Amino acid sequence: MASVTVYGPALSTAVSRVVACLLEKEVDFQLLPVDMSKGQHKSPDFLKLQPFGQVPAFRDEKTTLFESRAICRYICDKYADNGNKVLMGRREGGILEKAWVEQWLEAESQNFNPPCSALVFQLAFAPRMGLKQDPASIEQNEGKLAKVLDVYEQRLGESRFLAGDEFSLADLSHLPNSHYLVNATDKGGLITSRKNVGRWWEEISSRESWKKVVEMQKANAPPS
Repeated sequence: MASVTVYGPALSTAVSRVVACLLEKEVDFQLLPVDMSKGQHKSPDFLKLQPFGQVPAFRDEKTTLFESRAICRYICDKYADNGNKVLMGRREGGILEKAWVEQWLEAESQNFNPPCSALVFQLAFAPRMGLKQDPASIEQNEGKLAKVLDVYEQRLGESRFLAGDEFSLADLSHLPNSHYLVNATDKGGLITSRKNVGRWWEEISSRESWKKVVEMQKANAPPS
């Protein structure tokens, strides 16, 4: 049995970020579902793993972690010699290449994720949950995301991927929310209509690791 366990539903963007990283690094793992509709993420046992009652929680032998981006960084360091060895930059690239990856990983977390996740929630998840959409929030976050993607468009005209010419954790971290935006909302054109961003999205979303994540999500999707 794999020593690495990820706790959470495959449909979660944060869970799928960790799963994609594990697949890129070719690390064996098991994914244990957490039924959030039944409050399993608030149970005493789960809160020992994730004190904020969110997903994912992560266990590697005796090590437990939470927060998907921190987990991904850990995976890249702990399993440096597994699978894709350049997710945090090439070793010969030294601290500078790692800093470039960290820079764009922070951009994803601080600039891209807030408006994109807000749009995904409003447009893809709120209707499924029987919640009323907020038109003002949709308009505001669409404008914010467009400005971020304008920066990305310029950057991706200069390099193949965000941190350089190699696919990195910075690119991978964009996959979950971008996937929902493109495939489950009517705002996917924010990504696909931009020449360089669209080219980048087509390439990163075609990686075998992400295709496997999408298959896992389809297998775990509730009946429509």
